Parts: sequence; structure tokens; C-alpha cells
Amino acid sequence: MNFEWWLTLRYLTAKKDKFLSVINFVSIAGIAIGVMALIIVIGVMTGFDHDLREKIVGANAHIFVERETGVKNYVELNERLKSLPGIIATTPYIHGNVFLEQGTRAASLILRGVEPETEGSVTRINNYLADKVKVADLKENGALIGSQMASYYGYHVGDMLTLISPSSGIAGTGWRYQFKVAGIFTSGMYDYDMNLILITLEKAQEIFNIGSTVTGIGLKLKDPDQAPVVKKEIYDQIGFSYLVRTWMETNANFFAALALEKFAMFVILTLIVLVASFNIISTLIVTVTSKVKDIGILKSIGASRSCIHRIFTWQGLAMGAMGTFWGFTGGVGVILLLKKYQFIKLPQDIYYIDHLPVVIQASDVGLIVGAAMLITYAATIYPALKAANLEPVEALRYE
Repeated sequence: MNFEWWLTLRYLTAKKDKFLSVINFVSIAGIAIGVMALIIVIGVMTGFDHDLREKIVGANAHIFVERETGVKNYVELNERLKSLPGIIATTPYIHGNVFLEQGTRAASLILRGVEPETEGSVTRINNYLADKVKVADLKENGALIGSQMASYYGYHVGDMLTLISPSSGIAGTGWRYQFKVAGIFTSGMYDYDMNLILITLEKAQEIFNIGSTVTGIGLKLKDPDQAPVVKKEIYDQIGFSYLVRTWMETNANFFAALALEKFAMFVILTLIVLVASFNIISTLIVTVTSKVKDIGILKSIGASRSCIHRIFTWQGLAMGAMGTFWGFTGGVGVILLLKKYQFIKLPQDIYYIDHLPVVIQASDVGLIVGAAMLITYAATIYPALKAANLEPVEALRYE
């Protein structure tokens, strides 16, 4: 250990000056609390983003190819899309609104007509279904409903439900269709679990009276993040008479709001670290003031200004590093506990998910640690310069 590091360690661990020891501890604790809060909050925000991405992508295709008037030649288009690189599965679908009849009431719901044989290869619906039910087993008079809908209206597997579709024909019985609940799914997204009903493609065509037309074709990609690239290739292949939307564009406002909120939380909580850095400035100023005699002696025996500057800079950085380390340890520890035990529950109808999600990203943690150390270094500049500029004669005049 060289002389400068030895002296820095002595100033940090000196037990004679209890007041200085206390403010050293307060400075380190302030940095630790700020870093821990930042890591936990950013971990939660990142967890929300990842969890919602997984649920949205899992319940939907990665890319939707549609037409305003519907896709009539969907079998041919389906084959053309399958041949494009990056696409691993396709499925046609019909999307529309119907009413669920409950006694004298009618609730508006989303009806999705799917091809049972291919739907499971594009979405994760099979992972969401209970009791070993598969979407491939869906029959013409069967329907798959969400768990929230089943709980709210009291449906069980095997029960009959009535859907009303005004577009299907003449008012009265021609509007009503009876379906048997073939399965109940839980996607974790409240809106889907409460408002979505899946039936066969042929039955949806009958209900909406659209013949052999479908709303569009859903595509599953090898890499969902490459959706914009694949979208361009689709337009090059089929032209611009179709509307091609990626899962990112469909939920663009939602993810943009999450990203903005995450950035805002980072800025706000970084202020905690900034406030804590003022404790380091105060600590170093007090140290410099109390060590004027020491500084004078060091300079009189040949210590350079840069040597004195480094001693107090390293002292501040050492406090910042200790605070950052304990903040990192505490923050990561809390996140791992939240991730393992999931003891914080959330109302699904508000937050879309039933527990507090957390994800640790090395890039986020690195940015937080880097920001904390940069703020700490900035806090050492003035006190270290003040100590370095002390003249030996002035320092020792009254000693």
C-alpha cells in the first residue's frame, strides 16, 4: 500500500474523532440508500416492461397482415408469407365485437375466430389453457373464454353461453348463437381474460356474415425484436395494398409511456444520490478543516499539491464506493427476494398483472453504479482542491 492510500485509509477509519466518524457513516449511508432505491425502482419498472411484453406477445401474433375490406385470398397469401425469412408460423384470424347475453343484460366482448390447427403455433394460448385443454381440440360449437370472464359471470367448462351479433342476419333468434365453454384460459392480462372469446374461424365467418373472408393473418417471428425488418420485407413481397402492423406499433403508446416513466424515475431517484453527495462534500470540508496541521506538515516535508489532492479525492471516492457497494448489495438482494417470493400482490384490473414483477438488467445496474460514482467524484473536486491549495506557512502559522 502506498503512502497516499495509507493516509486515506487512516482518515476514513480514525476513531479519535467520533464526530468525523459519524458524518462519514451518514455520507456512506446516504449514497447506499440512494443507489438501493434506484436499483429497486428501475428493476420494478423493467419488470413491468418485460412482463407486459411477454403477455402481450404471448396472447397475440408478432405481426398482423390485414386489409380494410378483409382478406379474401387468405390461403394464397398465407403460403406467400410462410416463405419469407424470419417467419416461423402463420395463422388466419377474424376479429370483431359481439354481445354476451346474460338474462336481461348484454355485455360487449371481443370475439376472435381462429384456426384451431395453427393458432397454437403463433400464440401461447395452449400455455394459458387449464385442464390440459388445447386450442386444436376446439370444435364448431365450442368457445374458449378467459378466467376473469368465467369468474365474473359464473361459467364453468361445459356450460352454455349465448352470443349476439347484429351483423349475422335478421333481428331475433338469427342474431343469437349458442356455444359450449370448451376451456378457460388465463393469460395474466386482465383485458384479455375478461373480454376475449375464441371460437373457430368458420363459425366466426358465419356470425359476422363475411363468407370466406378473414380479418387478417397473424405471423410468429423467430426473433420478435426483428419485427420492423420483417415488416419491410412483407411490404416488398405483397405490396402496399395491405396494412402490416407489428406488435410494437400496436402497443406503441403503452410502451412509450413505460419508457418515459422509467426514465423519469431514474432522474428523480438520482437526485437522492445527488443530495447524498452533499454529505460527502461536507465530510471532506470538515476533514480538510480538521487536518490543516497535517496538510501543512505533509507539504513542508515535500508532499506535492497533486499528492494532497489525490488523498482527499480518494477519500471521497472510497466513501462513494462503499455506499454504492452496500446500495448495490441491498438493492439486488431486495429484488431477488421479490422475484422469488412474489409477496406483493397487485389488483389485476388496474395493473394488468397479479404480482410485482422485477427484472435485473446489467446495463441498468451499470448505469446506476456509474452515475453514483460520477456524482461522488464531482463532490470531491472542491474540497480536494481546497486542501491542495493550502500553503504550509498559513497552515502552520498558529500551530
